[in-house]
Amino acid sequence: MILSGPSGVGKSTVVAKAMEDRGDVCFSTSVTTRSPRPGETDGKEYFFITQERFDEMVLRGELLEHASYVKHSYGTPRGYVEERLAQGWNVILDIEVQGARQVLQKMPDAVTVFILPPSMEELRSRLLGRGTETEETVNARLLRAEQEFREADFYRYMIVNDDLSRAASEFEAILTAEHCRFDPGYVSSLCCS
Repeated sequence: MILSGPSGVGKSTVVAKAMEDRGDVCFSTSVTTRSPRPGETDGKEYFFITQERFDEMVLRGELLEHASYVKHSYGTPRGYVEERLAQGWNVILDIEVQGARQVLQKMPDAVTVFILPPSMEELRSRLLGRGTETEETVNARLLRAEQEFREADFYRYMIVNDDLSRAASEFEAILTAEHCRFDPGYVSSLCCS
């Protein structure tokens, strides 16, 4: 499942709340060429790799999506996601709109969910409330959010995060609905075995 939305909208909080009630949801672990920050563990927050290995993964088609940001490369390893899906996990890819388009080219059946704030004023308030952002950074994030809203017209579902409990319930409902989709292969196996 692809989950997108602007910085500060509460994507991680919504998923964390939903994960309290479900044992079948996990986040995808990305690869990055940056060095680990204090407290980060290889394989947990990220898989830390060299730029050469990253470039090799791109050439071999081993990444579902990839991008560069502040002199470092980031990507979603296809094998990791496919392995978790085969194990029965709902794998959440918390990625931007451009990455979502890349993933959909390789996995067109991926479920897409876009989380929205109730208003731009509320998004501004949440960003400022973090206490880690300058006014300039907040304004840049708000401009980026508006751009993402314009580009997100291909998402299948949207959730307005104006109430955390309701947003988490809606996210869980999407997971449940997707598991209940009609599967002709399963029906055939019942009738034609």
